[in-house]
Amino acid sequence: MAALVLTIAYVFGLVALGFGAGTTRLLKPDVGDALTDFVNVIALPVLMFRTMTSADFGAAAPWSLWSAYFLSAAIIWALGQLVTSKVFRRERKAAIIGGLTASYSNLVLLGLPFIQSAFGHDGVSILSLILAVHLPLMLGVSAIQFALAEREEGQRVDAWREVANFLKALAGNKLVIGILAGLAWRLSGLPLPSLVERMVDTLAATAGPLALFGMGMGLLRFGISANFMPALTLALMKLFLMPALMTLAVILFGLPPLAAKVALVSAAMPVGVNPYLFAVKFGTGHALSSNALTLGTVMSVVSTGIWLAIATALFG
Repeated sequence: MAALVLTIAYVFGLVALGFGAGTTRLLKPDVGDALTDFVNVIALPVLMFRTMTSADFGAAAPWSLWSAYFLSAAIIWALGQLVTSKVFRRERKAAIIGGLTASYSNLVLLGLPFIQSAFGHDGVSILSLILAVHLPLMLGVSAIQFALAEREEGQRVDAWREVANFLKALAGNKLVIGILAGLAWRLSGLPLPSLVERMVDTLAATAGPLALFGMGMGLLRFGISANFMPALTLALMKLFLMPALMTLAVILFGLPPLAAKVALVSAAMPVGVNPYLFAVKFGTGHALSSNALTLGTVMSVVSTGIWLAIATALFG
């Protein structure tokens, strides 16, 4: 129990320090943006590169892991979209944002440091398998849904151009580049030169703390505005319903203990920023997604501890 409390205190303590530094103007808002840029462009891709070069995926059961995680995400996505459209009477595009908000986990800025703190290098290795599919699958499906919605509204949409733009953006994603570069180096069978290994390890070690601190500063740009109840509902679905469903899924698919714990805790992460970015791009659901991000991140201080304890009790 002491280890669980220490993990929660460490992770959200760094988020709180970042938030406090921004709130008190000890650091300028631009510093938070710069930190997040460094983490996303350098530190996290390097961490993924290091993980892929040295990970042992033998006991991860990747197909079972992907099946359990993305089946759960798909069900919660459908429920979130249904609740947004039928209960809160929002239009189809906003409902797509609602579905994505209820199912898209913050696996990068929060999930990676959390898993690293709770389960170490082996946990990050398993999480990297989810990350390799999470962003392209979730955002790809979202882009297709928006294209279909715009066609139904009578807008002229070039589907192939949209697909090409998405693939171009995906190919330029630094996290994806880090994963692919790590896999390529692993397949080459070459050892990392000692100096390169030392530099890579140093940069990778900064990823977790700086991601959490920068995320805390980044919360300043999100507040609580309109659409409070829809956002709260979606945040609660993300924090409690998705990990509950994931618990059943990992048991159903027979995941090994560590993979089961990583999948469950990953599913318990609050929503990340990408649903909000989609809302901005398509001009709908801004408050819905930003409120859910703020509320979910605050409530996850408690909820992630609950699910980490449940995962440990169930799977050792």
